[in-house]
Amino acid sequence: MRRIRYESRGGPLFVEEAPLPEPGPGELLVRAEAIGVTLPVVRKVTEAAEPVPLGGEIAGQVVAVGEGVTRFGTGDRVTGLCLGHGYADVALLHEAVASPVPGDTGAVDAVALVRSGLVALGALEAARPQPGEATLVTAAASGVGHLAVQLARTRGAGRVVGAVSDPSKAGFVRALGADHVISYGDGSWGTPVDYVLDAVGGELLTRALHALVPEGRLVAYSSGGGTIQAYDLLVDAKSVIGFQMARVARGKPELYEQWREELWRLFAAGEVKPVVHAEFALEDAARAHAEIEARVNLGKVVLIP
Repeated sequence: MRRIRYESRGGPLFVEEAPLPEPGPGELLVRAEAIGVTLPVVRKVTEAAEPVPLGGEIAGQVVAVGEGVTRFGTGDRVTGLCLGHGYADVALLHEAVASPVPGDTGAVDAVALVRSGLVALGALEAARPQPGEATLVTAAASGVGHLAVQLARTRGAGRVVGAVSDPSKAGFVRALGADHVISYGDGSWGTPVDYVLDAVGGELLTRALHALVPEGRLVAYSSGGGTIQAYDLLVDAKSVIGFQMARVARGKPELYEQWREELWRLFAAGEVKPVVHAEFALEDAARAHAEIEARVNLGKVVLIP
């Protein structure tokens, strides 16, 4: 089978032939039909000290199952997060983080919806939103952010503000349901909001915190890090809440499944629709990464084996 690998920080990415993996206990062997490209994986290539397997969101058909698998069988269509070599024709997916793909839903829609949607929905839940509250979503045009904008609407947000890296993305974010769109470099981010869903981190954290009303909540789910001064929290009794999807998947499987079911329900009802920015052939993974690095994507970037 083919898979994408790299040998030193920053790449380059290249295609290699590799033996077909065998599913271990609790694992599914999935022939990939679509692979989601994420910013955390792109950052691993550019920042990790040593090369790591390129994991990712995959969707496809189960071709074999390991010992102890009970929820899926050969021929089932699934999607989920591969923590090993996910940029490949065939990949291993643990049963605990696999979701069945219903009906005639395409693999591209499935890979664009489920994992990114789970992160967006989880971050939203962590904010404890109340009907009528105002929210600000950073990276609002990204694979996760564009779903967070839509999900905030489904949860009754009174005002949704999208924050983007470039003003050219404003029309796209408004079409998703945002009332206002601001750019990171704007002098003012407008009227403060009740909660912020932040996928950027770094220096933007301070601006996100200042965008909150007193007693507002900032949910940080970015891999970009960042530092906040304690005084900035104390002066207006604001809160910062960290969110990581992996902790929910490992520690709260019932909640994880509940969120998956909600995503599929909203998708079937047309209330949440994943947008795919571009599809690239597997061997063009470097071009897909370049799109993410340049922050030009409007929605999800997908590889097709």
